[in-house]
Amino acid sequence: MLTIHPPGEAGASLGPEHLREALWIDLLEPTPAEIALVQAAIGVELPTRSEMQEIELSSRLYTEGTSIFMTATVIQKADAAFPEVTPITFVLTAATLVTIRYGNPTPFRTFKAKCDRPGASFGSRDKLFGGLMDEIIDRVADILELAGAELDDISRVIFNIPTQHGSSRSAGGPKPDYTAILERIGRCGDLAGKTRESLLSLARVVAFYIEIIRAKAPQELDEHWRTVRSDVSSLTEHANFVSSKVNFFLDATLGMINIEQNTIIKIFSIAAVVFLPPTLVASIYGMNFKFMPELEWSLGYPWAVLLMIISAILPCWYFRRKGWL
Repeated sequence: MLTIHPPGEAGASLGPEHLREALWIDLLEPTPAEIALVQAAIGVELPTRSEMQEIELSSRLYTEGTSIFMTATVIQKADAAFPEVTPITFVLTAATLVTIRYGNPTPFRTFKAKCDRPGASFGSRDKLFGGLMDEIIDRVADILELAGAELDDISRVIFNIPTQHGSSRSAGGPKPDYTAILERIGRCGDLAGKTRESLLSLARVVAFYIEIIRAKAPQELDEHWRTVRSDVSSLTEHANFVSSKVNFFLDATLGMINIEQNTIIKIFSIAAVVFLPPTLVASIYGMNFKFMPELEWSLGYPWAVLLMIISAILPCWYFRRKGWL
């Protein structure tokens, strides 16, 4: 799909004259005909989808004549079960911003809505590019906040921290489902990893663009881009912090699972030790020897039962005295 800003006629109704006057040309899953139309209008060869997916820095950040080509990895579907990242190429020609993408991340939808508002101050390709980068970075920050809130909730479940209503497992609440917790931690880890990947590519794009501005027109390097670079750097540090929390909660969950397993094994071990002496007594008096004095006693049966009860009680008393029960 081909759209332009300022808004014009959509799709096939757009001609070269509309594209030459546009400040922003957005190509969403473009067809070969749409790519050819844009290339003819702006006089620049656009990268293919396979070229956009290459990870070499030289294939993602480069210049051709007066045009600047920058490809960033942007996270999308962050609210879904399986977040994704998609490469997006920004092409800055002499007067036009061209974006090529095969995904539809939230920042593009929200930024287009901002551009269409009355009085929007995006009157040049640089302001459009800057505003779009701000929107992408704001979305990354929101994703990290959501991941942090999810990890805080996981923490309360793992460590039995009372909620705002005061309930906890020690108050008779249900035991946590560690399988579900591991799934939640895994999703947070996947989200944090894809966010870090996105921030890494965004940091490279911002640094590359700043270096170009500094080399061509240092006076045009305003405070906005310094702030953008600082925001990306701080978000990268926060993403690293979120990733470390994911690893911590993963270890904590596995530790809690081990504790529960050890508790179960301890119960079985104690039960085996408690029932071992009575079993020994019963085995002794179950032997079929001809001469066993106790077999002739009138109180032989009560004696054997009493002996088994005492031999079972003594280990329980000892274990409780040691604090093992």
